[in-house]
Amino acid sequence: MTTPCARAAAVLGCFALVALGLSACEDTPTAGLAKPSTATSAASMGGMHALIAAAQQEGTLRAIALPHDWANYGRLIDGFEKKYGIKVTVENPLGHSEDEIDALRKRGNRPTAPDVIDVGDTFARKAAAQNLLAPYKVAPYDSIPDNQKDSKARWSNNYGGYISIGCDANRVKPCPATFADLLKPGYQGKVALEGDPPRSATAFASVYAAALANNGSFDDVQPGLDFFAELNDRGNFTPVNSNAATVASGRTPISINWDYINLHYADTLRDKGVNWQVAIPFDGSFAQYFALAVNKNAPHPAAARLWQEYLFSPEGQNLRLRAYARPVLMDAMRQDGTLDKAAAERLPTVEGTPQFPTDAQLEKAKETVTKGWAKAVSGRPG
Repeated sequence: MTTPCARAAAVLGCFALVALGLSACEDTPTAGLAKPSTATSAASMGGMHALIAAAQQEGTLRAIALPHDWANYGRLIDGFEKKYGIKVTVENPLGHSEDEIDALRKRGNRPTAPDVIDVGDTFARKAAAQNLLAPYKVAPYDSIPDNQKDSKARWSNNYGGYISIGCDANRVKPCPATFADLLKPGYQGKVALEGDPPRSATAFASVYAAALANNGSFDDVQPGLDFFAELNDRGNFTPVNSNAATVASGRTPISINWDYINLHYADTLRDKGVNWQVAIPFDGSFAQYFALAVNKNAPHPAAARLWQEYLFSPEGQNLRLRAYARPVLMDAMRQDGTLDKAAAERLPTVEGTPQFPTDAQLEKAKETVTKGWAKAVSGRPG
């Protein structure tokens, strides 16, 4: 029988631990609570305190293909490390979505496997179909629009933007503003993509945008391949994949990329004398989000889940916004008052409401681009 003194001692012990930020009454493992590797939410582990404690015990998060200048990942990583004392390592920072999926598939449950991925939602669907992802619902999961998350919570979109054309106005005159402009004489060897469309979500989206600009549709991406074939035939396309270094050096004076990436280049390279101009082409307006997901075999499963919570928190979403990326929770945050209004006002104005392809349309387009890209640019120089 438990005496009143014993019960009082137990309660006082809980209060003492709460004062230390440990919340033992909530977090002490008990029957029915999930292990980090099987947790489908923070609540399933006993709450955020339990998730944080488990992640801090692991001490490390392994990520892949996260450049510091991409959608504010530099500040997000710094913020996560400072807030939780967990070291973030990033492998192959200039890798693409397909590289991330390859790493999950090939490494299985090895300790070198990535804990988390950030991929275009087309690639997230592929990873889910291959049973590579762990179901996990972040705290605001219900506020994420239904068309921006997996119904089984294996991935959720986190941020997005519009395909844009960036141009070094010191090297190119005049700068192109539309896909049609890119075909004009004077741009020989100057027009670059961020990667190869079969492997890069950004480059794939660029082909989709080109299709929309050339009488294609969400159901028909072939005109996008035809556009790049013509761009290549005219000598305007360059095989050099664009990134911050190639933009700064002038190797890719025209780059088709997300608006938040090109706008970031404009901000960060201005002091280096680069006059980077950004246009969202009205003839091929295409928007898409990038998805976050947890590796089913994550070596650090608690840290992986805490990373998701951080990136979907108001702090994480506003850090996205301050780098021009549109947070997936933007509407919900505007309603609850947590949105950084000043950062929101800096976003470029885009006419109309963004439309998104269906899952079936994305799958069909991905297959078409994967099969047809090499043929479209087979004669490209270099």
